[in-house]
Amino acid sequence: DQAEDGNIEYKLKLVNPSQYRFEHLVTQMKWRLQEGRGEAVYQIGVEDNGLLVGLSEEEMRASLKTLRRMAEKVGADITVLREREVDYDSDVPRKITEVLVRKVPDNQQFLDLRVAVLGNVDSGKSTLLGVLTQGELDNGRGRARLNLFRHLHEIQSGRTSSISFEILGFNSKGEVVNYSDSRTAEEICESSSKMITFIDLAGHHKYLKTTIFGLTSYCPDFAMLVVSANTGIAGTTREHLGLAMALKVPFFIVISKVDLCSKATVERTVKQLERILKQPGCNKLPLLVNSDDDAVTAAQQFAQSPNITPIFTLSSVSGENLDLLKVFLNILPPLTNSKEQEELMQQHTEFQVDEIYTVPEVGTVVGGTLSSGICREGENLVVGPTDDGKFLRLKVCSIQRNRSACRVLRAGQAATLALGPFDRSLLRKGMVMVSPEMNPTICSVFEAEIVLLFHATTFRKGFQVTVHVGNVRQTAIVEKIHGKDKLRTGEKAVVCFRFIKHPEYLKIGAKLLFPTLKTSSEGMFFHL
Repeated sequence: DQAEDGNIEYKLKLVNPSQYRFEHLVTQMKWRLQEGRGEAVYQIGVEDNGLLVGLSEEEMRASLKTLRRMAEKVGADITVLREREVDYDSDVPRKITEVLVRKVPDNQQFLDLRVAVLGNVDSGKSTLLGVLTQGELDNGRGRARLNLFRHLHEIQSGRTSSISFEILGFNSKGEVVNYSDSRTAEEICESSSKMITFIDLAGHHKYLKTTIFGLTSYCPDFAMLVVSANTGIAGTTREHLGLAMALKVPFFIVISKVDLCSKATVERTVKQLERILKQPGCNKLPLLVNSDDDAVTAAQQFAQSPNITPIFTLSSVSGENLDLLKVFLNILPPLTNSKEQEELMQQHTEFQVDEIYTVPEVGTVVGGTLSSGICREGENLVVGPTDDGKFLRLKVCSIQRNRSACRVLRAGQAATLALGPFDRSLLRKGMVMVSPEMNPTICSVFEAEIVLLFHATTFRKGFQVTVHVGNVRQTAIVEKIHGKDKLRTGEKAVVCFRFIKHPEYLKIGAKLLFPTLKTSSEGMFFHL
């Protein structure tokens, strides 16, 4: 039996197993589901070493029946992802079948994947999200996106300036759960065993800082870059691509608005993207998705290999190929397996503060992500650093996740924490809340290895930049460049920085990014 990690299980056949063998298979399924945090893929008709042998019609039917019994035993549902025939020296046609097994985990913690949505203004980003999460096609004049906008001024200008969150659920059978059945967000969470949270980031140049903040602080698992078929790579598209790569966020591409242009135009945009992706700086392998089968392959390969970039071509108006994107999202597995998740949960509690509000009758509330450890209702933590580098005590009164109450927060989850009467003016974005025994380190001066991606003027001592590290954003000054007096595009160096205003909490090995946009066409990104 292959004992390797991961949530894919190869099974040659499962015909009438003995009771002992059946129990063993069930135990193994539990393990696979745990590895995939509630999801596993079974390939039937495949040997342990991955050899595609295939089964006859009768053997396959019996094997699927056994698989269904196993799934029932562990409380999971199964859906057939695809079947294919294998060329094998035999008179009878032989098939292999790939099956998704999904279960609502025992602790009712559904799988939650975060997808950052990038794309230039007017690329059709908000409309696509509207169609996915509202379940109705667009009328071609932007009806679907109106459901998404948070602020009045965004409805008026039709541009997303702040960061908004949208959710799309899939139930254990792999069916879409969204607002089309006039559900509330709570109901979507309750009836889903997998949730995709889309983080809709601003597309306009003016809001590039907001976009970067969204990418560094909300720790998305994946990014979806939306490109309009009729305009191709325009505006901030290149920057967004550069950002996703600098932060090493695996991304896939959606070419939208194919209903507005000819096949030739769509093909031209695809070719343009493929060319950019294959460049030495990118080194990506574009994978064009044209069928359900492609979508399944794309989801699996994408999760296994970071340089695969799936490309979808679709329309939010006609609905063309929209289902392929849904199939892909439905089976896209999480990147962290249960083991990494466990390790993170055993570390000290650390919560990044991204948003701060005051809620009537609740008091001060902070929103953000628990980057490590576990946080329980009623827990005592310390928050900081303050301007003079101190940490202050506070108590977590209650926790809300995806708009419903939750007692325990686990590493990697985003939530809002109510802090009761704690004075809001003592808090700022970029602070962390940690276990008191952690003795957090803070710094005003730090060193980082940076790469200058593109920059017009030279980069030297005394240069001021806005540094983004996780949810920290502050201006820093270049104190020293080791071994050089200045840097040019493409060069690497260790640089010493000093924060201008106040100390921050930084972790060794964190990724750092700073754009300097003097004119709209020029920018630079660096990373640790």
